[in-house]
Amino acid sequence: MTSSQLWTRATADRYDAEEAENSSAAALEPALAFLAELAGDGRALEFAIGTGRVGVPLRERGVPVVGIELSEPMAAVLRRKVDEETLPVTIGDMATTVVPGEFTLVYLVYNTISNLLTQDEQVECFRNAARHLVPGGRFVIELGVPPLRFLPPGQVAVPFDVSERHLGFDTFDLVEQTLVSHHLTRDGDHSHYRRAASRHRYAWPAELDLMARIAGLERERRVADWDGAPFAEDSGKHISVWRKPA
Repeated sequence: MTSSQLWTRATADRYDAEEAENSSAAALEPALAFLAELAGDGRALEFAIGTGRVGVPLRERGVPVVGIELSEPMAAVLRRKVDEETLPVTIGDMATTVVPGEFTLVYLVYNTISNLLTQDEQVECFRNAARHLVPGGRFVIELGVPPLRFLPPGQVAVPFDVSERHLGFDTFDLVEQTLVSHHLTRDGDHSHYRRAASRHRYAWPAELDLMARIAGLERERRVADWDGAPFAEDSGKHISVWRKPA
């Protein structure tokens, strides 16, 4: 098992409600179109499929999807939406778990590679993707760019969301290349906030390219969002595509 933190049943049960805005048809459409085009007529494997926020609607578009998920409670929520025969899910970590068959697409969205807390594990994640890909297949990652330019000397925290319902900020350990995401979420009755925190290892785009090279993959494309906007120095995240040579 890797260093990824396990999602609990309580977290899994409220995940879809908390991610409702990011799970709407309008919000997901660019990502689904992007992934479906790369999958083509082949099969797709989602690392850390979670509750199926992306995998289930991608399957509904006609792409055969298989998932790997570390958290049994998250997978149980997915199973309420779709049966095992339609969308198989293997419980295990995304760095070492192997599932049967080959895929034209392996994808890992929503910053989830940062759940692997060591560089070695992140490299193994790339190797695992390459292991599952057919020649010419692609590995796709969606990941935020570390916002370290917002850290003046002596400051360790950067806010990423300040809204009526949620306060979110990251605190950074620049030596260990890790961060902790802190969340204060107002409950439905607005009477109090619920506090949560999760630890992550951030990685720069160039570091991911080196991991891909170690795994035998070649970078094909990097864009700033699922709509394909150019990646630039002020982009807050990137969608990166690496290809397994034919």
